[in-house]
Amino acid sequence: MTRVLVIAAHPDDELLGLGGTLIKHVRDGYEVHVVIMSEGASSRYEDGMKNKLKESAYKAGGAMGVKQVHFCDMPDQRMDGIPLLDVIKPIEALIKQIEPEIIYVHHHGDVNQDHRVVFEATMVAARPVKGSSIRKILCYETPSSTEWCPPFSDRVFVPNVFVDIEDSIEQKLNAFQCYESELREFPHPRSLEAIRNTASQWGSKVGLEYAEAFELIRWVK
Repeated sequence: MTRVLVIAAHPDDELLGLGGTLIKHVRDGYEVHVVIMSEGASSRYEDGMKNKLKESAYKAGGAMGVKQVHFCDMPDQRMDGIPLLDVIKPIEALIKQIEPEIIYVHHHGDVNQDHRVVFEATMVAARPVKGSSIRKILCYETPSSTEWCPPFSDRVFVPNVFVDIEDSIEQKLNAFQCYESELREFPHPRSLEAIRNTASQWGSKVGLEYAEAFELIRWVK
C-alpha cells in the first residue's frame, strides 16, 4: 500500500492545495495522512477557535477519506520564532512512524512565513538517506499565499506536475465547506468560486477541465 504524508502549516491548507488529489489517492487505495503543524487560530481568533478548527480539520479529513489527521499545535503565524530543530523533530517522528512514499509540502516561496518554515523543516526531515521510504516530494500551492509572493524568480510557483481532478473537484469543494470559518466570499482566493476557477485555470494549461498543480522536488525511482 502506498502511504502519503501531507505536511500543512495550518488547518485548510491541505484541502486548498491538493484536496482533489488526495481524494483520488484515497480512491486508488492509498493510505493518506495529514499533519497540521500550527493551531491556525491564535493570531486571528479567540481561544475557543483552536478546538473548532481542529474539529473542522477532522471533518474535512473524513470528507476526503484520509486515514488520520495529526496535530502539532505550534503557534499560528509565529513559527519563524521557533528554533527550526523544534519544527523538524515532529516531522521526522511522523516520517519514521508512517514511512510515507510520497510527501506533499508547501511551496518554498509562499508569502506566509509559516509555510516557508514548514518547507525548510520538511527538506531536512525528509533528506535522502539510505533506507528512506520517501520516493517523491512535491510542493503544492496555497491560495491567498502562493500567488501573493513577490515576483522574484526564486519565489514564484512554477509547477511541472498536474493532476486531473475533474472527477474530484465537487467532493473537494464540499469538503472545504467543513472549514466554515475559513470560507470567504468571491473574489477572495478561498471562496468556492475562486477555488473552482483556480482548478480550471491549471486544467486549461494542460488540456484538462480541472487540475491541481505541483512542483516536483525529488523523485527516486
